Amino acid sequence: MTTNKVGEKLKSIRELRNITVAELAERAGMTEEVINFIEEGRELPSLSPLVKIARSLGVRLGTFIDDTEILGPIISRNGEVRKGISFSTGGKGYNPHLDFHPLAGDKSGRHMEPFIVEIEPSGSPENPVSSHEGEEFLYVISGEIEIVYGKEKHRLSGGDSIYFDSIVRHSVWCPGGGPAKVLAVVYAPF
Repeated sequence: MTTNKVGEKLKSIRELRNITVAELAERAGMTEEVINFIEEGRELPSLSPLVKIARSLGVRLGTFIDDTEILGPIISRNGEVRKGISFSTGGKGYNPHLDFHPLAGDKSGRHMEPFIVEIEPSGSPENPVSSHEGEEFLYVISGEIEIVYGKEKHRLSGGDSIYFDSIVRHSVWCPGGGPAKVLAVVYAPF
């Protein structure tokens, strides 16, 4: 999914709810400039700002990446790669090494957001931190990642998992020589 589609959905929902850019920026604790950049497709924020925007608009996080909504079960088959969101804009304060592929993007009324996340190696653990309401579950499929959670650091390898409260400032990075692949399930109440 392109940055522009996220921006288009954001603008459409904001206008449908008759909320100005200034009002949304204030509710989400962001600047009007950032909201405008997202709506115009010039910038795609990391997960934390998208959660804040979704909450401010009273929609699920997945609303920004859904193409259709299905009432029944959603099946993702091995080898099928769904279009996703890449947080690789390199914008200030965003982790440039994450590609999110939704596993249930079409599921209507869901409360969790499951993704396969591909994380490219980063030369430094100094990645931007994220903080938002909710919980996250990460299961490392392959490679190695490091989670900075508050003042703690946790290194996980293939087969390891972590479940944590997202309100605590956290970041995920790949310290290894190769990429990592993670199953991530995000719950963000709205």
